Amino acid sequence: MTPPLNQALGNPITEDDIANYLVNNPDFFQRHAELLATVQFTSPHSHRAVSLQERQAEMLREKIKLLEQRIMEMIRHGNENVMLSDKILRWARSLFLTINPAELPVEIVREIKDQFAVPQVGLRVWGVAEGFAALPAAQEVSEDAKVFATSLNEPFCGLNTGFEAVSWLEEPGTVSSLALIPLRSGMAGSQAPAFGMLVLASGDAQRFNSGMGTDFLARIGEIASAALSRLR
Repeated sequence: MTPPLNQALGNPITEDDIANYLVNNPDFFQRHAELLATVQFTSPHSHRAVSLQERQAEMLREKIKLLEQRIMEMIRHGNENVMLSDKILRWARSLFLTINPAELPVEIVREIKDQFAVPQVGLRVWGVAEGFAALPAAQEVSEDAKVFATSLNEPFCGLNTGFEAVSWLEEPGTVSSLALIPLRSGMAGSQAPAFGMLVLASGDAQRFNSGMGTDFLARIGEIASAALSRLR
């Protein structure tokens, strides 16, 4: 039964109603095939009227282009990860070849600078054996810095806001962003007290930003911690 006119006017058909009808009645265009030839759209590329089939083809090409871009991004990220893995392996190899434990702090700092192009790197360790207490890397560190290092469950990245660790660097006044990596026994995420901290610094405020991932930095911390455990 056809609804009264005033009821139809009070509940007009919406675009959603039309869309739902077409979804639930896929044979509509089979019964009205002539409509497909008359439906036209304005192409966002050429700004001319195109048929439904042409518009569908354009949309498919756009989807394919987007997928191609995503694939290229995946390949690029994959290549970058391979390069980083190679650098970590070369760095770890240099530590394995360091026979004298007293040379490890200098080797760690030098290789991080060279392999990962970090402008400034600083390192402090505490609780070392008496024979290593005179090393530059074993210089006195405040209790606040030790507590802060232990409180880090993962590397910290962000702007330089006056951290004590910045004073461990050669040119602290040029630091804009930094990464602070706790050194502790065990795997990354261990709750063991920190026995040291690495600081990676840059004059570029975006080099170590707060939104960056820290998995790679955590691996650096694990390797450095394992190597420096020989000083304890």
